[in-house]
Amino acid sequence: MHMADALVSPAVGGAMWAATAGLTVYSAKKLQKDLDEHKVPLMGVLGAFIFAAQMINFTIPGTGSSGHLGGGMLLAILLGPYAAFLVMASVLTIQALFFADGGLLALGCNIFNLGFFPCFIAYPFIYKKIVGEKAAQGRILLGAMAAAIIGLQLGAFGVVLETLFSGISELTFSTFVLLMQPIHLGIGIVEGLVTAAVVSFVWKAHPEILTLAKTSTPAKKHSHAPLLLGLALFALVAGGMLSWFASTHPDGLEWSVKGVTGKEELESSKGGVHGALAWIQEKLSFLPDYDFQKPEEEKGVKPEESQEGKKGEAWPEASAGKSLAGILGAAMTLLLVGAIGLGLRRYYAQSKG
Repeated sequence: MHMADALVSPAVGGAMWAATAGLTVYSAKKLQKDLDEHKVPLMGVLGAFIFAAQMINFTIPGTGSSGHLGGGMLLAILLGPYAAFLVMASVLTIQALFFADGGLLALGCNIFNLGFFPCFIAYPFIYKKIVGEKAAQGRILLGAMAAAIIGLQLGAFGVVLETLFSGISELTFSTFVLLMQPIHLGIGIVEGLVTAAVVSFVWKAHPEILTLAKTSTPAKKHSHAPLLLGLALFALVAGGMLSWFASTHPDGLEWSVKGVTGKEELESSKGGVHGALAWIQEKLSFLPDYDFQKPEEEKGVKPEESQEGKKGEAWPEASAGKSLAGILGAAMTLLLVGAIGLGLRRYYAQSKG
């Protein structure tokens, strides 16, 4: 559900950038007062985990579409909403800047859709209400399923509204929403199941993590090293190898756009704000689309045209470029999130001193 710049007008993109910046500052201020020393490494490793997990698209049966884990709900449950929002913002920023996944103008929209709705709406008003003060296996499953589905539905509807207010006439509201909501319902079900599975594992192995996320009370001395190592290893394996098995079908947003317009991507303006940001992204993205640049891209062939030649290629796609992108992206996310966490702790300590 990473929006491209072609779906967003400068006015809407700028407004969503402002909203996201405000939420980022708010989250940072709330988090720095309660940032337990155990949470910083968990934030970093979970950021790497989500980056790698988002590279693994799964096919939605009978649709010709695919989806991937959003991760906002999982982050909110394990970290609390403020840390989760900052981690999600970090993941999406790394993806947009260095891997050309999602546009720079649309980055505010993407962070808001994938971060705000699960962290500040679905988590406190759905998941916490269902699970309550005492977690149990059944409650975790029900809460994670309901919250993940509703959070993703809100995010998908956010995409529809943002394109509507951007005046993208090719994407008529009624048709677009009738495609976006059902396909993201299927994706939300899978996300809910994955979220419940991971949260249940953490709850059984380290229940204090869920308590810390809910209450922001400093945790007692616990060693989370095995959990951190396991998450880091998953990120390494997922980014380095499991990404080869990602579905080749378009994701839910691309599938919906194609259902309305007949093509997976809309043409973006070559000039103005769109053109300037596209130029910046092109210069910064050293592994666009999580792979080495293809010969047809170097020659200027459009991505949708080059896809025609891929239809018969072997699956899974063993790709050194994709492996490198997965490992480097996860590592960059870990470092960025770790730097943010340590920076917030240091700033708060200095302000108190």
